[in-house]
Amino acid sequence: MIKNYIKIAFRNLWRHKGFSIINIIGLAVGMTAAFLIFMYVKFELSYDNFNEKSDQIYRVVSDIKTPTETLNWSSSIAPIGPALQQDYPEIEANTRIFGAGFLVQRGDLKLQENNALFAEPSLFKMFTFPVVKGDVGKAFSLPYTIVLTEKAVKKYFGTEDPIGKSLILDGKNPANVVAVVKDVPSNSHFKFDMLVSIATIAKQNKDRLNQWGNFSNFTYVMLPKGYDVNKLQSRMKAFVNRHYTEADKKQGMDYAYFLEPLKDVYMVSKRGAPESGNLYNVRIFSIIAVFILLIACINFINLTTARATERAKEVGIRKVIGAMKQQLTIQFLSESVIICLISFLFSALFSFLLLSLFNQLAGKVISDSIFHNGYLFQLFLIACVIGLCAGLYPALVLSNFKPVTILKGRFSKSVKGILLRKGLVVTQFTISIVLIIGTIVVYNQLSFMRNQSLGFQKSQMLTIDFSGDSAIQSRQEIIKNELKKIPNVLGATASGAIPGFGNSVAYSEIQNQAGAMQQMNMNMYDVDYDFIPQFEMKLAAGRIFSKAFGTDTTQAIVINEAAAKSLGYRNPADAVGRNYSQWGRTGKIIGVLKDFHFQSLQETVKPLNMRINLRGTGAFTLKIAAKEVPATISLLQNKWKTLAPERPFNYVFVDETFNKQYASEVTFGNLFLNFAVLAIFISCLGLLGLASYSTIQRTREIGIRKVLGASVSGIVNMLSKEFLILVLISSLIAFPVAWLTMHSWLQDFAYRISISWWIFVFAGVLALVIAFTTVSFQAIKAALTNPVKSLRSE
Repeated sequence: MIKNYIKIAFRNLWRHKGFSIINIIGLAVGMTAAFLIFMYVKFELSYDNFNEKSDQIYRVVSDIKTPTETLNWSSSIAPIGPALQQDYPEIEANTRIFGAGFLVQRGDLKLQENNALFAEPSLFKMFTFPVVKGDVGKAFSLPYTIVLTEKAVKKYFGTEDPIGKSLILDGKNPANVVAVVKDVPSNSHFKFDMLVSIATIAKQNKDRLNQWGNFSNFTYVMLPKGYDVNKLQSRMKAFVNRHYTEADKKQGMDYAYFLEPLKDVYMVSKRGAPESGNLYNVRIFSIIAVFILLIACINFINLTTARATERAKEVGIRKVIGAMKQQLTIQFLSESVIICLISFLFSALFSFLLLSLFNQLAGKVISDSIFHNGYLFQLFLIACVIGLCAGLYPALVLSNFKPVTILKGRFSKSVKGILLRKGLVVTQFTISIVLIIGTIVVYNQLSFMRNQSLGFQKSQMLTIDFSGDSAIQSRQEIIKNELKKIPNVLGATASGAIPGFGNSVAYSEIQNQAGAMQQMNMNMYDVDYDFIPQFEMKLAAGRIFSKAFGTDTTQAIVINEAAAKSLGYRNPADAVGRNYSQWGRTGKIIGVLKDFHFQSLQETVKPLNMRINLRGTGAFTLKIAAKEVPATISLLQNKWKTLAPERPFNYVFVDETFNKQYASEVTFGNLFLNFAVLAIFISCLGLLGLASYSTIQRTREIGIRKVLGASVSGIVNMLSKEFLILVLISSLIAFPVAWLTMHSWLQDFAYRISISWWIFVFAGVLALVIAFTTVSFQAIKAALTNPVKSLRSE
């Protein structure tokens, strides 16, 4: 029987090639899209799961409260890990990591290594970073020892064995390679190519690891398997009271610490990490995957049930000669599964060919092969499930036909079946219109963020990173002046931070509207005199830094409007002349800048201050002319080799770096667009099939109408009308669904577009145009057919 089912299935596929191709291609494209999304979602949800003890590891995060704000930080203080383990013996281990960057030298090779961390041996006790060779225990506990990944070994040593060999850090400190580990998995929320022993920090600055007010590292603790973390969390307040004196709390500063599960750090936490995901986006993609599969299944159901009349006699004859309903159901289900398995083969091929492109769209390597991690087997299971689910309804419909009615020629189309098919078409186009609206909203928001006025000049700004090298700092004015002499360099400035690059946060006390010294944690830029003019930042009140005022280097700060408002000043001018105290400096506010976006537009403008500090700079920013940019960069590189031969010429453009903050949103937009197009394509395939079938069913009617004088346009309108009405109904359902979905998505952005009415009109009209184009292709073909051919059998 099985052999018979397969033979009949292939016979039917071959007899109706057009419908078979539409079904197979539609299902294959749908499965490919859903499968790739499934891989992406699975990858995003797998972050940090490679760690064998991931369910035991927690990140220690911090809340810092002042009288006016609460900062929710992912970082913590250096002493907290050892202190927690000492106070609570149930903690099995703790480890700390500090961000780091080094100028790394080996022979003539000089590279700026920014993918580095300070770490300690306990990192390997907690996290699963397999050691290839060497000692990550005692040897790594010594100062100036380093652990490299295999990738870093190739970069610095080629094929040589690095163990026992040295790299020069920052031009003066030889560091011994004590171990090599495998490359960090791409689904780790923190990554590194080089680890430097944390004992190196103690060697350089013995107090840094004991500072209870310096939130510059990430701390992790490991608890026993099955331990209730809430027990430890409930004792954190007592821990703070025990270790912080009133002097530490700095007159109104309050601290709270929380334990965040490692599995939540990447995807769930709102505090951020070196790399963070977006759970809402993952959910949207999961829904899109389900929708695409649903559209593909709808096509299959629609086309199969629409062709029920053609197979009615076959069912009637089979029942007369003894076929049971169950046998017919199994036969038609077998045909469905066979179609889905053929689609599976095409889907596997498409997925194999598109995986590299999909990795590029996703901005990360989701997988380097569909044959890894059981992906192909999972796709096979998906195909089988689709075949059974999509084929179940058509199989039941066909096996329920009554042989007496069919063989008497009284079989007619079921009203319920027609309504179901129309309902499924409405569902398809509702989903498609929602995706069209979503795509427009996503791209409008991205365009808004890229083109919004930021309050400063970012175009044609080239930044050369020198990583705070003290030798460069000591002669930065000379270097600046030499760089400005190069043709097409219009200006130069040095600073410790640049919009979009991150910045320091300083505990500050500033006189507020009431005259009291208000405590706050304020974003801070160390700058030189040229910074504000070169970035064309606007002044709201007071003045900017000037060499005419000698005290500006030690006693003056400039704040932004957001800082003035947080201090209670309605008029920025009222803040000028007020006192401040910050990181050992005291003095007065000399000016207030108009707010500019120094962070992503996803965040509101935060309080910020700038101060002159030539020892806090780390980069030169040059304003260059728009003409002959490659030649200008080449001249800069040559000049840099003579001015600072000890450092590599590492440069970026400010606008490019600022826009990188939106990389995840751009990725989301690209993926959304591509999958929306695929969903619309599959919907059109189904509509094409239904239109084709409808046209075949009405061939004689069309012939008669043409004989009686009907025009081509009249016939096209007649055949298109019912489908276009269904698309209009889809639009009315899709509009509120799309608005609610995209309105919710936009809430993640502090500065966002409003969803305009024209978006809905455009999406509806576009859906109508797509549907009309698809249907009219068949309608015009039928209308142009010679009526003699369609009526000759009469």
